[in-house]
Amino acid sequence: MSTIRVVWGTASGPTKMSSYDAALAEANVHNYNLVAVSSVIPADATVEAVGTAPDLGPAGNRLTVVEARATRAGPGHVSAGLGWTTGDGPGLFYEAAGETDATEIEERVRAGLAAGRQLRDWEFAGESTETVTANAEPGTYVTAVVLAAYGESEPIC
Repeated sequence: MSTIRVVWGTASGPTKMSSYDAALAEANVHNYNLVAVSSVIPADATVEAVGTAPDLGPAGNRLTVVEARATRAGPGHVSAGLGWTTGDGPGLFYEAAGETDATEIEERVRAGLAAGRQLRDWEFAGESTETVTANAEPGTYVTAVVLAAYGESEPIC
């Protein structure tokens, strides 16, 4: 059985990429090459909301993720959210992000999960969400991220 860890971070910086890198650092996934996948949770996986990832392997490795990400220049704010629903079989993630508040992002995530459940004949038992918001000061960029990191990292070559 594998563990999928839900992690999150927010940060500001002088550029879009530096704010993104700093937000990934807050979640402790900044030293990996992130590979985005869609939103299916394998039947044998467990999902744990941990906030900050433990050591998932050597720097430079590939790490499979589902990612919600929003970045913008200040002044203003961004929010990112990730939700998941599981049961006795496979489950689903749904992500949303944008230049809006956490309440709207959570509503989008929950609506997405509901739509995803309707497309499948799977049994679902629970639903969870994590949402973060960050404010950008004038002259800076801000990023909000919530990621689901699948297991441990793997060598990229």
